Amino acid sequence: MKLSASWRKALAKYWQLYLLLLPVIAYYIIFKYVPMFGVQIAFRDYKLRVGMWGSEWVGFKHFIRFFTSPNCWPTISNTLWLSFLSLIFCFPFPIFLALVFNELRSPRLKKTMQTITYAPHFISTIVVVAMLMAMCSTSTGIVNTLLVNLGLAKEPLYLMGSGRYFRMMYIISGIWQNAGWNAIIFISALAAIDQEIYEAARVDGASRLQQLFYITLPGIVPTIVIMLILECGRVLNIGFEKVYVMQTDLNLAVSEVISTYTYKIGLERLEYDYATAIGLFNSVISFILLITVNSISKKLTETSLW
Repeated sequence: MKLSASWRKALAKYWQLYLLLLPVIAYYIIFKYVPMFGVQIAFRDYKLRVGMWGSEWVGFKHFIRFFTSPNCWPTISNTLWLSFLSLIFCFPFPIFLALVFNELRSPRLKKTMQTITYAPHFISTIVVVAMLMAMCSTSTGIVNTLLVNLGLAKEPLYLMGSGRYFRMMYIISGIWQNAGWNAIIFISALAAIDQEIYEAARVDGASRLQQLFYITLPGIVPTIVIMLILECGRVLNIGFEKVYVMQTDLNLAVSEVISTYTYKIGLERLEYDYATAIGLFNSVISFILLITVNSISKKLTETSLW
């Protein structure tokens, strides 16, 4: 393929940047695109001894099995519940946090608060869940001790084991662990707003609250919309690790999501074809949601991914 003159000029001028881009391209080709050949396992009666190409083609058998399974709709429902609750509570919190940091006038205080809120993101998910179990223990946990001493609970609550509190604990821990890290992109968007606009607003007598509503928020709306589109595309791709580690026999009815169900089917029961079919269904629905939300956003706000 012959490159145009403009492309050749760009390559000659920015060849170092394109060279740095090669590992990223290689990563996506090797780990994202090449494995897509294995998607056909979802349409075959996969046998390990004969391999993918030797396995019998069965069409939509595994998809029908999943949709007629008693675990199908509870699993999808649990996934949607956790995803929408995360969208409602976890998505706005980093925006709020970024706005708070933006209003802090002391650089030292701002850096200190940012470091404190960033730190939990680097803690392992296993460690986070272990910390939750220790803090919410019915015997020595500080959370139950405070609830009982403050009169908010008559007796210690089984917060980490009961299905009644599973979603609440998942959302609260998610906010604590990721809000500070997710706020970085909104802080960057705030930093990109022209400071002369604020100066002109102050000259005109605008209060800090008016500056927030008429300058700050409109300035980061495009970033908020883009991030919201991406989050909507991940509605069915709820994180596997934390859900799986937090699962117990008592909360399984509300904690079994598509990712954990696929893991158990594929790696514990070795039904690779069935697990691939469920994963493919999940990916297709996520893709459709992404396209739909992006189209709606483009019409309503004129902001979109493409």
